[in-house]
Amino acid sequence: MSTKKVFVGLTAVTSVSIFLLHSYHFSWGSHHRSHYSTVSPRSSSPPEPHPRRKQTAVVFLKTHKTAGSTVQNILFRFAERHDLTVALPGGVCSYQNHQFCYPRPFSRLFVHPLTRPSRIVASHLRPGLSELRSLVPPDATFVTIVREPASMFESLFSYYGQHSVSFRNAPNRSIGAFLSRPTAYYRPGERFAMFARNSLLFDLGGDPNRDPGDRAYLRDFILGLESVFSLVMVAEHFDESLVLLRRLLAWDLEDVTYVRLNARSEASRARLTGDLPDQARQWNWLDAQLYQHFNATLWAKLGALGPESLRRELGLLRQANGRLARDCFGVAGPGPPPALQASQIQDKELRPWQPGGRVSILGYELPRNLSLPPSLATSCLRLITPEVSYSRRLLMKAAVRARLQRRNRPGLGNRPDWEGD
Repeated sequence: MSTKKVFVGLTAVTSVSIFLLHSYHFSWGSHHRSHYSTVSPRSSSPPEPHPRRKQTAVVFLKTHKTAGSTVQNILFRFAERHDLTVALPGGVCSYQNHQFCYPRPFSRLFVHPLTRPSRIVASHLRPGLSELRSLVPPDATFVTIVREPASMFESLFSYYGQHSVSFRNAPNRSIGAFLSRPTAYYRPGERFAMFARNSLLFDLGGDPNRDPGDRAYLRDFILGLESVFSLVMVAEHFDESLVLLRRLLAWDLEDVTYVRLNARSEASRARLTGDLPDQARQWNWLDAQLYQHFNATLWAKLGALGPESLRRELGLLRQANGRLARDCFGVAGPGPPPALQASQIQDKELRPWQPGGRVSILGYELPRNLSLPPSLATSCLRLITPEVSYSRRLLMKAAVRARLQRRNRPGLGNRPDWEGD
């Protein structure tokens, strides 16, 4: 099928999806718009890149098992290059070093005092909008990401299989057994139940146990999301999403280069065959509707960009990723660098967290036979640093910055870091 036909078809799907949305109610807070057109202003033609000034205030609502760790790493690296304050967990939830007291609704009190106020937010949280807005500059751009619900549910079941009581209730912890009778095993109030049904909706602030027949609730919820998020990325179209993200934020190409982080080994994946994908979508019906809508919205934006421009920008991004793989890992071909089992990674700071059980999360290490200039070595290490280690390092940098501010700028330690920009 030609690219033109794909754009036309998906744009038509978007028009039907948006036509169904006609009212607004959202649980994030009182911030809202008073009028809606048939196409949301945030879903219109993507903004042109340069010569606009780079946007340096970004809130990324990191959803579970949606390639969010890769987006987070992009934001962490951007923050380090531009010396921006990244919100990091601390305060009343110091026991969580990489998420803001999830799944409790977000509060500024969950943010380490040394990282308040912030320009970048990229760790797991469950929204309260008013609290988030009080943490970042008024012009901060809000972004999130979704994933096809059947593949996302398989990933959740695998990753949290031994932690979620609902998943453990299934015979032999089998995803097939669970999906054959999900209501027999799912317990909303039990530990990690939020991963066992409509996890995407839950992460975005919704009620995962809402009656699927309550279409008004879903319409209102989607409109609420559209009033907040300038871009909803799609994991299955990651590079295309980065093209839009780069244009939205007026960033350079090098600002959105990446390697895939927090991926499972092939042996850790279950193949959903037969009726299982449809059963997973039916069980996660609200997530399925969210995905269908925002996948169509993404392609409508890409359609507005135009197939030639999209093809050119995708080519530039993939070439930049290829250069990164060559420079950091010595990869000769166009593909990504080889991922390693955690046991193969000698540097403990580069080992990704392992959820246990039969699940293996892959990571990276720089080749020891590759001699890199110091600045390049630093950039390459940032590229492959897992979330927990990166969060810890950013917090140490925040502590050093705070000491320098107290020493060199007496009386200004409480000034918001966006003043004077």
